[in-house]
Amino acid sequence: AAAQTASLSQMFGSLQSPNFPDPYPRETRLRWNLSVPAGFRLRLYFSHFHLEPSYLCEYDSVKVEAEGEVLALFCGKEDTDTESVPGQQVIGSPGNALSLLFTSDFSDEERYSGFQAHYSAVDVDECSERADEDLSCDHHCHNYLGGFYCSCRYGYLLHSDKRTCRVECSDGVFTERSGVLSSVDFPSPYPKSSECVYRIQVEPGLRLRLQFDARFDVEDHPDVSCPYDHVMNKAGTRTFGPLCGNRSPGEIQTDTNAATVSFHSDNSGENLGWKITYTSTEVRCEAPAAPPPRPAPARPIRVLGGRPGGVQLRAWTPSAEGRPPPGPPPGPPPGPPPAFMSSLVSRFQDGRVLSRYQLHCQADGSWSDGPPRCHAADCGSPALVPGADVVFGSHDNSTLLGSTLSYVCREDGSNSSYRCGPSGSWVSPELGTGLPSCLPEPGRVVQEVLSRCCVRSHCGRPSRPLPALMKRIVGGRSAEPGLFPWQVLLSVEDLSRVPKDRWFGSGALLSESWVLTAAHVLRSQRRDASVVPVAPQDVKVFLGLHDAGDKRWATNRSVERIVLHPNFQADSYDSDIALLRLSQGAELSELIQPVCLPRLRPQDAWRWPLPNSLGVVAGWGISSPNGSSPGSPSSLSSDPGLTSDLLQYVKLPVVSQDECESTQYASRSARYNITANMFCAGFLEGGRDTCLGDSGGAFVMEDGASRWAVFGLVSWGGPGACGSQGLYGVYTRVAAYVEWILEQV
Repeated sequence: AAAQTASLSQMFGSLQSPNFPDPYPRETRLRWNLSVPAGFRLRLYFSHFHLEPSYLCEYDSVKVEAEGEVLALFCGKEDTDTESVPGQQVIGSPGNALSLLFTSDFSDEERYSGFQAHYSAVDVDECSERADEDLSCDHHCHNYLGGFYCSCRYGYLLHSDKRTCRVECSDGVFTERSGVLSSVDFPSPYPKSSECVYRIQVEPGLRLRLQFDARFDVEDHPDVSCPYDHVMNKAGTRTFGPLCGNRSPGEIQTDTNAATVSFHSDNSGENLGWKITYTSTEVRCEAPAAPPPRPAPARPIRVLGGRPGGVQLRAWTPSAEGRPPPGPPPGPPPGPPPAFMSSLVSRFQDGRVLSRYQLHCQADGSWSDGPPRCHAADCGSPALVPGADVVFGSHDNSTLLGSTLSYVCREDGSNSSYRCGPSGSWVSPELGTGLPSCLPEPGRVVQEVLSRCCVRSHCGRPSRPLPALMKRIVGGRSAEPGLFPWQVLLSVEDLSRVPKDRWFGSGALLSESWVLTAAHVLRSQRRDASVVPVAPQDVKVFLGLHDAGDKRWATNRSVERIVLHPNFQADSYDSDIALLRLSQGAELSELIQPVCLPRLRPQDAWRWPLPNSLGVVAGWGISSPNGSSPGSPSSLSSDPGLTSDLLQYVKLPVVSQDECESTQYASRSARYNITANMFCAGFLEGGRDTCLGDSGGAFVMEDGASRWAVFGLVSWGGPGACGSQGLYGVYTRVAAYVEWILEQV
């Protein structure tokens, strides 16, 4: 028959056979299910036991069970070979539940009083009893009544399994050229259940070398490759690993300047870990060989020497003036091959520099370009002169460097001799690069006019001539379209500022891709004197623009790069010059043409432009004569309602440097300080001047052959209004920066 069941869940209690202490009934099956909360066990003992004895307790019995197993089987009233009684025995449960089953058969030989039992809950000490690694605490175990909890040592975090201690080890980036990284607590056992990522990032041009310590102990498996714990190294496209076991991987040589070391550990094991010492070496380019000369008559190139990481090369031709240095050509400079970021500067000379060729040793160990090809200058076919024959000085009519020819007039037999010079031009001792004339006097006048009209360069050539009488920008009249084809409008919207700033200025087109302007136009406005350029995407460039109020027909370009002069001072406006590169080259037309740069005059650049010479400035700036000067901070965010929609222009004389420095600027404050990199222009009586919004515009002058060159940039003015009496406009002296401009573009 099915047993009757009783459930007991108190922390302690007692149970007894039916009718106890009177005899229990026959044919009875009764089960007690005892349970206590998790974290406790049950303890059971009997205070009275008197049942019918039988072989192996076949008749009446008490059976104690837990988790499907029989813990005890009792019957009788004393122990025999085939039956047992509990006596003083205490029965403990393996878990928090215990079951007791009482059974009696259909007969009794005598009267049996049954049993009485007592139970109680006992706390489990998990900290001392859990020897299994999968169940015990990793670091510290804390027992409490009914349970336990784990904690970790300082610097460790408790895993989500509530017993494993891990570390946070994925935030470090190693940037020094050498260093050491290792598993946590090395050479003590590393933490379990951890995912560590170490990043090494040194400067470009270096290569990393990783050296594992001889002590290497990472949990492995005899049959499967690193299924538990492992180290992985990744450098560029190469991966090293997974690595595990007790044999050091040794040295790993990479070909990059960045590497990632990752380490994974599971929730078991007591292995000691690993350590890596990393170093870096410079990328080396092979020592460059001297480039071969071209054409064949040129002598071999000689290595003249140089500095660490660079050499200078010189080529000589048989007909060149001067002779090569005596002795065999020396080799490259002593020392190791050039290191990364070194440069190879080649100069091909016949006594003067013909060209400059520069290579850079790149981060991958290769030069940025192949070796240069050296060749003698070729002056090309000479120009034809009416009434003259050309007689070459060599039988093969050579036009290479050092070759000679003569122009012989048919009418009177007079001749002019020319030599091919290193600049690639035919040069006469008497006429320079000019051509002789074999025409009668009226023809010479015509020839001179033709010579003036035919110039090689197309810069600085407006589509229409500038008028002789020019009004001032302040209160002046508008220019005709195409009069200043190099003039560009710069619209700046600085989104890095809150609220955002807006202003505009001017600039001058130097080529299809480069625009010259003042540095303060492209500087983000800060309260201090820090120099931070605006973002290239915050600048818009309008070319071929005449009416600023209608930009539909203008060419619009975005900016790819901004270059402020490194010596620009925001407080004094010294070196107020900048370049910007267009993201897409401009298409030249009658309305869009570049302006010329002044001739390179390294020795006396400070003298140009000369005092009392006249220049022209154009712009869309303030047209009211009471505006502030262009250099004041307010000029950059001027009210568009006061500006001129149509392009204005003015002719201004250059003021001597002494006169410029002796005006009111010097007595005002240190801010109005005139340096050698600036010049003044304007009229002492005032009235004609540049103003707000003209900043960065070109001050142009004729520089020979009817070409217009930019000699100044509108920079700043005095503390008074535009066109004030006794105050001149101040311009950046472009002639002092021609070499810097050429280096950038």
